[in-house]
Amino acid sequence: MRPRKITLMGQLGDVDLRLLRIFRKVVECGGFSSAEVDLDISRAAISMAMSDLEARLSMRLCQRGRSGFQLTSEGQAVFEATMQLLTAVEDFRTRVNGLHSSLTGELNIGITDNLVTLPNMQVTEALRALKARGDNVHINIRMAPPNDIEMAVLGGSLHAGVVPELKRVPGLDYLALYEEQSALYCSDRHPLFACEAPNVEEIAGYDAVVPSYAQTPEIKRVHEALKPMASATDREGVAFLVLTGSYLGFLPTHFARRWSDHGRMKRLAPDTFEYATRYYAITRKGRPPNLVLESFLEELRSLVEALPRDEQGSGRHR
Repeated sequence: MRPRKITLMGQLGDVDLRLLRIFRKVVECGGFSSAEVDLDISRAAISMAMSDLEARLSMRLCQRGRSGFQLTSEGQAVFEATMQLLTAVEDFRTRVNGLHSSLTGELNIGITDNLVTLPNMQVTEALRALKARGDNVHINIRMAPPNDIEMAVLGGSLHAGVVPELKRVPGLDYLALYEEQSALYCSDRHPLFACEAPNVEEIAGYDAVVPSYAQTPEIKRVHEALKPMASATDREGVAFLVLTGSYLGFLPTHFARRWSDHGRMKRLAPDTFEYATRYYAITRKGRPPNLVLESFLEELRSLVEALPRDEQGSGRHR
């Protein structure tokens, strides 16, 4: 059976692009209700936009109802074509922006979770400097796992990302930012909290939460001494379980400081249970000219180079 040909009636206009952007966000969020906050419009307005798009295309794009949101086969094809189209539109916009001396346009950046409390957070300062250079710059931040950010940068839906170095991806350029120090913690509810200096054998006897997100082989080896009895998809999930008093877990020292400084967490065997994660800003190789992105990278490089030599690439607290 030959696949159905997707056609548009008339020329593609601004209204169509708006409907396609709504459609993209609905698919990314997994349904109408989840997309309300990101789109800042009501569910009824989203439903009307989707109905208008389906009428425009003369096809059913998704099933919605008690069984949940699900794309039809035609909807999946339209979604893939939509991603290509919107990326091409953004590439056109950034190429034109590159011809102007003033900063105008968007910066779409993806960042992994729980980095905002990191000392020497150059990303925050670079974004501040970028905004000061152009009032017409619109900054969009997406919080996502490293693999999702890498794929989005490669695909063009994100201009840049901030990710840990797990494995170098061909097609990406890397700018070293800082190292994040992580250590093993227990909460004030845990039996080890009262121990002055528990040894490795004692620590290994207690339940621990281990990360289910990607880690380097070196970091995985540090976790091997622990007793894995729970897992978490991100560092905030690790913190939730550590705070129960039932688990030990590794946390970035800057992230754990909000609890350790108030006596709610304690660092365990720092000479044994610690590791460093290096973070990078990533961009796509061979990307089209984009004055907004290049200005952001310029500010970022300047901030990194301005750090004392022993702090460049480090997240240690001064």
